[in-house]
Amino acid sequence: QECSKKQKNDDTQSTSVDPLSSNDGFEEKDEFHTLANAKTLLSDCLACDNCMTSEEGARVFQQNQKELFRILNLNKKCDTSKHKVLVVSICPQSLPYFAAKFNLSVNDAAKRLCGFLKSLGVHYVFDTTIAADFSILESQREFVQRYQRRNQEEHALPMFASACPGWIRYAERVLTNLVTSHICTAKSPQQIMGSLVKGYFARQQNLSPDKIFHVIVAPCYDKKLEALREDFYTALYNSQEVDCVLTSGEIVQIMEQKNVSMKDVTEVAVDSLFDEIKEGDVVRHDGKRSDGYLEHIFKHAAKELFGVDVKEITYKALKNKDFQEVTLEKDGETVLRFAAAYGFRNIQNMVLKLKKGKFLYHFVEVLACPGGCLNGKGQAQTEDGKPDKALLNQMEEVYAAIPVRLPETNMHVQQMYQDWLEGMDSKKVQETLHTKYSAVNQTASNLDIKW
Repeated sequence: QECSKKQKNDDTQSTSVDPLSSNDGFEEKDEFHTLANAKTLLSDCLACDNCMTSEEGARVFQQNQKELFRILNLNKKCDTSKHKVLVVSICPQSLPYFAAKFNLSVNDAAKRLCGFLKSLGVHYVFDTTIAADFSILESQREFVQRYQRRNQEEHALPMFASACPGWIRYAERVLTNLVTSHICTAKSPQQIMGSLVKGYFARQQNLSPDKIFHVIVAPCYDKKLEALREDFYTALYNSQEVDCVLTSGEIVQIMEQKNVSMKDVTEVAVDSLFDEIKEGDVVRHDGKRSDGYLEHIFKHAAKELFGVDVKEITYKALKNKDFQEVTLEKDGETVLRFAAAYGFRNIQNMVLKLKKGKFLYHFVEVLACPGGCLNGKGQAQTEDGKPDKALLNQMEEVYAAIPVRLPETNMHVQQMYQDWLEGMDSKKVQETLHTKYSAVNQTASNLDIKW
């Protein structure tokens, strides 16, 4: 079907959808009863109803607060054989939302969010920055390899970033192999975190992956769709790498219904994947509103391919502030041309140029949301579903103030490449940190929701 996003839609009203009822026998009135019936608010995201099947829709709706409470209630039963280790991983772009909304520093927000989740019965709370480290490092290496093969392989360049699931869904369902062959094969930070929790952490704890229930706190609803991908499912254990995605706004809904204020929550240090140590202060990657793939890959490629040490990147805004380019010149010639394309309008313009053979860029960081990940529709929205611009400005200030840490300097990552992944060029790296993207020929049934 024709993608409904191609028509301008002025109706930005959020749709309220009742979660599917659970038939697992945990409907009795317990301490989570009122929360279990909370509604999930679905705002506009890139994955529209015309590229989502009814089955996917049903499974997405199961990823709500009710699913979290089902596991919490399960763990309160005396049959310990059915208990799950509950792990929550928090995306870096969610923390500025909590910090700005509750007028906290980002470090305090992380600790209070951790304290709140553990007060519910969550066992471990992790930060997904380490997963983004792996994703960026693998994307850097893949770009350099593609650049070196550009004259031998037709689809080597341009390379498109693979971290945004709304963009991936649109590429696979609508744009076909014209685009999918150009998408970087590195998994997104969310799904690499799934591999870390259900692989590395499970082994460290001597747990079967199906004994862990893994929740991601993310800025947008498209992450729920990403968690359902078949390539992120392990048949041996009947286990997804990520079992449930809750948006930042859904976590606030839980707080509101529990009548809990972030400022009243006890601070608890965020857990580390490594032994008993705790995480220190929050860090981020380069990039103003995202995980910074463009900046990291650009600097790495400049150094590796041309021996140029780029300290500061200068963005040049083109048609609008959400389409910007970065270039590297050497000996009077432009040798690298990168772009950041945020929002559906810029994505369509970019694809049009690709189809016409007028595409000048070597790499594009593509994000479905205008303004990038901080502006995900699962946070920074007013009650009527409009962007909360004042809150978003605060979030951008908070995010920009977080110290930057280069992925190459994370010693835990370097150690895990050797100890867990059997070296940087191993088969296990390809199996664990990479996936494949391809066109999906599927007629989706139209759902009566605004998705």
